Amino acid sequence: MNTFVIAEIGINHNGDIEIAKKLIDGAYKAGCNAVKFQKRTIDIVYTPEQLKSERQSPWGSTHRDQKEGLEFDFSEYKEIDLYCRSLGIEWFASAWDVPSQRFLSNFDIKYNKIASAMLTHRDLLMTVAAEKKHTFISTGMSTTDQISKAIKVFENAGCTYELMHCNSEYPMPAEKANLNVINTLRDIFDCNVGYSGHETCTGISLAAVALGATSIERHITLDRCMYGSDQVASIEIKKLTSLVSEIRKLEIALGDGVKKVTENEISAMKKLRIVDTL
Repeated sequence: MNTFVIAEIGINHNGDIEIAKKLIDGAYKAGCNAVKFQKRTIDIVYTPEQLKSERQSPWGSTHRDQKEGLEFDFSEYKEIDLYCRSLGIEWFASAWDVPSQRFLSNFDIKYNKIASAMLTHRDLLMTVAAEKKHTFISTGMSTTDQISKAIKVFENAGCTYELMHCNSEYPMPAEKANLNVINTLRDIFDCNVGYSGHETCTGISLAAVALGATSIERHITLDRCMYGSDQVASIEIKKLTSLVSEIRKLEIALGDGVKKVTENEISAMKKLRIVDTL
């Protein structure tokens, strides 16, 4: 089993391309398969009232100032694209609206992502599915009926996908993980199921791999004390590196499931098995 590990940079770059590159570097050195960002069209995702409301941030005193400060434009995504290609790590992003998805289609990326908040956005689902790129679908805040309807959009379009079990609390308390839902989703929908976590520990992600999660997505940050709503629900690079290392060890430890007597067991058997009358 080879778990696909995604380092979710999201908006933790704080609108700074150099921070984004440092996070990409960290994910690459940790051995992640991909990094992921988030893309929004501010005037579509948020109402005028929300954007006018007060919010103090490094970019100004309104929500609009803050949201616009966190968005990368085409030139910055082009720089991200070239930087990831130079390292040999995949990148992709979750779009929060149709124009953002069309924006992302300008880049030759292999994957798409449906964020939990967008699982019921039919027009967006159809736009993503039409691209026929393998899509990770997070299932936080969603019922099995809603998940089923989303899946049908991808199946009708002939687009491959895998679900990601997720609890959309930031950060997520360990007791809310409910990892057995990985098995439930796999049984109901007969598809690969990964795990997208927002907890601050790494043990839950390892348990998800042990349960057969095909992908692991974790938010990453340079420093959990940095400005930003997602920083506290993220793990720093050192912990990410440890997590990926432990995932790879766990994959080996899980083995192939075939019961057999190993070579070293044969010597132990000769010493310890006094009676063999079967």
